[in-house]
Amino acid sequence: MVRLLASEVQQLLHNKFVVVLGDSVHRAVYKDLVLLLQKDCLLTNKQLRTKGELSFEKDQLMMGGELDTLHNRTDYREVREFCSDHHLVRFYFLTRVYSEYMESVLKELQSGNHAPDVIIMNSCLWDVSRYGRNSLSSYRQNLENLFGRMDEVLPKSCLLVWNTAMPLGDKIKAAFLPQKCKGQYPRISVATLKKKVTQANFYSHAEATKHYFDVLDLNFHFRQARKHLQGDGVHWNEHAHRKLSYLLLAHMADAWGVELPHRDPWEPGFEAWESSGQVEERQPQDNIGPQFAQSPPYPFPRPPPLLPSPGLPIRPPPL
Repeated sequence: MVRLLASEVQQLLHNKFVVVLGDSVHRAVYKDLVLLLQKDCLLTNKQLRTKGELSFEKDQLMMGGELDTLHNRTDYREVREFCSDHHLVRFYFLTRVYSEYMESVLKELQSGNHAPDVIIMNSCLWDVSRYGRNSLSSYRQNLENLFGRMDEVLPKSCLLVWNTAMPLGDKIKAAFLPQKCKGQYPRISVATLKKKVTQANFYSHAEATKHYFDVLDLNFHFRQARKHLQGDGVHWNEHAHRKLSYLLLAHMADAWGVELPHRDPWEPGFEAWESSGQVEERQPQDNIGPQFAQSPPYPFPRPPPLLPSPGLPIRPPPL
């Protein structure tokens, strides 16, 4: 695991359009990426907890949030965007993996001036806890619909990274779980929710793989990191989100054939995380199909490093 500086993240994502789709956990994923594009520091607890604010670290609330009404219903909307001279990062809040709203998001991305280079996505907890007794079967069908539409809409050059849902705590106090769910049956138990999330992760991993999209197994990577969970049992602290950002950035670099700089993996004083050893799927970028060439008997030459040798000026290519 490589610890990256803001200047290196700026280079890796130079002239890239990154889209993050998901719930409040992935809003924090978006926030940490936006922060890391500008500063070598971690999110504050207040930044992690705040939702729908008009501006965060020079980004802009485009829709929903404080521009509308803050609530925890399934029709909550929040669209955020960070734009600099050479970086564009956008976030869409989702409460369901595929819906009329998700279809409108896909159409917006398809018709925009810039096609996304990277899409980072997860939707799970709302799906399996807020849509009635048949939520898991509906989730499976919606996954099929989503990835089928992604195949149709996204350019072959776009890297889609599906994140599995992260582990849950033993006690859950998250506000998005009401006392009564749709259908007016009792609030879902923690044990039932954990079981549903495990099943949902299995389904989403299989469906994404079937369509040759990338999968980053966050449930696996954070399975022994529960002390970094927030008190509500669902959200994670700033250290966990920085590790998550490093995982995502390393995955992107690998997909693009970029060698990252080598240094100590973590900030001084931050404890070591277990090395996962897990191999993540990476989608073929130009020729998606069932047949792949076998690995060559000898490794290819190493790709060029992200940064030039010390002493050389860093000059990103022009737009």
